Order: sequence, then structure tokens, then C-alpha cells
Amino acid sequence: MALLQNVAFPLREDQYLSCYAEKKDDFTGFSPFGRVGFVNGWRRRTIVKMKANTRTNIDTVNGKKVNGIHVDGIPYLDKRKTDLLKDGYNNEEPNHEYLLGRFVDPGRFVYRQSFVIRSYEIGPDKTATMETLMNLLQETALNHVASAGVAGNGFGATREMSIRKLIWVVTRIHVQVEKYSSWGDVVEIDTWVDAAGKNGMRRDWIIRDYNTHKIITRATSTWVTMNRETRRLSKIPDEVKNEVQPFYLNRAAIATENADSQKIEKLTDETAQRIRTGLAPRWSDMDANQHVNNVKYIGWLLESVPINVLEDYNMTRMTLEYRRECRQSNVLESLTSMKAETADQEEDMKFNETENLECTHLLRMEADQAEIVRARSVWQFKQHNHITST
Repeated sequence: MALLQNVAFPLREDQYLSCYAEKKDDFTGFSPFGRVGFVNGWRRRTIVKMKANTRTNIDTVNGKKVNGIHVDGIPYLDKRKTDLLKDGYNNEEPNHEYLLGRFVDPGRFVYRQSFVIRSYEIGPDKTATMETLMNLLQETALNHVASAGVAGNGFGATREMSIRKLIWVVTRIHVQVEKYSSWGDVVEIDTWVDAAGKNGMRRDWIIRDYNTHKIITRATSTWVTMNRETRRLSKIPDEVKNEVQPFYLNRAAIATENADSQKIEKLTDETAQRIRTGLAPRWSDMDANQHVNNVKYIGWLLESVPINVLEDYNMTRMTLEYRRECRQSNVLESLTSMKAETADQEEDMKFNETENLECTHLLRMEADQAEIVRARSVWQFKQHNHITST
């Protein structure tokens, strides 16, 4: 059964639908009417009920740009079935316009999805935040599973995982950012999976600028399975391996020599330079797996970073190691220490303002100081902030 949703919008007269007729008479072909406030009084608008799967051009709705932003030709959605066959795409690939995603190769290994950076996804400098990037990576991963045809009834879980009450949990993720996109930019994200040892799965991503096709972000992560009821880690059953192995691709988004494989040291009250206490998760921070979504931790980790670093530096790399779950009832503490990226551990943690910084972070429970996330980040000074005298 198609999903129905209420959509209120003005329709052009040349479509024989108008909220306001030439003589100010309300169009009576549709009902019910809603009242809309204007400076000079009240007028009525038409409330139209339409099916969510109605075919609509992704660039415009009724001749108007989507959110005022023109998305120029998403190739897959612009192609007809005959064009897809010529290009080697599977002609049975569903054209999910609400996903804007597709497999880019006949083997169905790499999944690609495009996004517009929205106004609510940017920070004070009008560029996407690390949290935005992480959310887009997660969204692409979930849609990859759905489009592959193996999705069960869980949050990204496969059918065999759902039968066994298993969910995916991330244990480590590393992101390298070359450039942060700005409001209105279109990005294109590729993702794929591979084995990670005997009992894990690796998921990689690359993000490109849609216009220049330049890679602006690379990321890699490691995932394991957990029982959603006992909250204990579980080996990946053979039935689940059989589901996901056909999609494994031996390709790395980040070369081994460039990956962050170093151990993240544990911070303590003595080694941390800044500690922020009293961080309380909200109901909106919870996800469909009944725990705090892994992206939410980033904001709490940054709570203990000095404001001048947040203002004058760009985070270019971040590695997170997830140690345990966090629930809404937990109260958290955020710890951070900083040093120049090239400094040795024994050196004094002083740094020149134009040097790259390396920060070590810890998010822990306030009650018993149990670790939740260890993290490391690298920050690059924003050169345009450096004013030289003449």
C-alpha cells in the first residue's frame, strides 16, 4: 500500500490548480481548506493529499527549485532504462527517487548516493561539520543495505541478523577530510564493504564534490554484531556471512600507510588539560537500536575543546574507538588534551598558534568513569585567519 502524506503547496493556474484565483475566489475543486496568515489578513490554501511515490523531477517541484537550490542532473535518475542497459547497469535496479542512490558497477559492489548540504547541517563558518559528514556516511551505509536487498527489520541489519536478534555496532572509525563542503554544495558518496579479520566487517567511504569530482573525504570503519536484547557482542553467524560476502570488495578508501593505526592513549584527570562535566543525553539522541547514536558522541567530545581551537582551526582527521554503549540515563564527562602534531609525548604541551594540533579525547561515565569513547583528532590552522602586517 502506498504511503499517503499531506502536502500543502501553491499550484500554477496552467495546471488548473490555484490557491488564489484571478478574482480572489478560492478554488473549490479540492478540500479541505487551511487558513494561511498574511500581513493584510487571512487567506485560504488548498491542502492536497498525494502519494509519496508520485514521480517528480528531483530538480524542481511544480517548476520551483528544491529548497532554492538547483541540483544539476543526478545522472542515474536522468537515465532511462535503455540508457542504463547501454551503460551496463542492471535493468531491474529500482529507481528509488527518495534515496537518490544506485550501484555504480555491474557487480553491485559500490553504492553511490548524492546529497545537498542543507542550512541546518553547517556550522558557524558556513561549512558542513564533522557530525554532518558522519551522518551522511551512516545514511549511505543504511541505504546500501536496503538497496542490496538483504535488509531485515533492524537498523541496517540483514534478514538473518534480524532472525537472530543481532544488530551492527561500530568499534572504530577513521575519517580524513581534505575539504568541508559549503551550504548548497552537492556531494557524492561511495561506500562498500569487506571482511575485517575473522569476526568483523569493514566499511569504507569516499566523498566527492559533485561538480569537480574531486575526492574531499575518505573514511574507514570496523563493525561487529551485538545481540540487541542481551547487549553482548556476538560472532557473525555463517548465515549472515553468506548474506554479506557477495558484496565484499577488496578495496581500501585509505591506504594502509596513511591510516591511523596507532593506539589512542587513555586520558585521566591528571593527563587531561580540560574536562567538561554534566553532559546529559536527550531522548532525541537515541537511535533505533535503543542507544545513543555513535555520531552524537562527536559533539560531546568537542565540548572540552577550547573555543579558540574550534574557531581558528579545521579538524582534518578524526579517529574514534567505541568502548561501550551509552543510554539516556547516563551522565557523561568529556576530557581533552592537546599538543603540536609534531611534538613528542615528553615535550611540553605548548604550541605555536599556526601549527597543526593533535588532540586526544575521552568520553566517560560521570558516575564510575567507565570509558565510552576514546578519540584522536588533528586540527589545521585556518590560514585566512592569519593576518600579516605590511
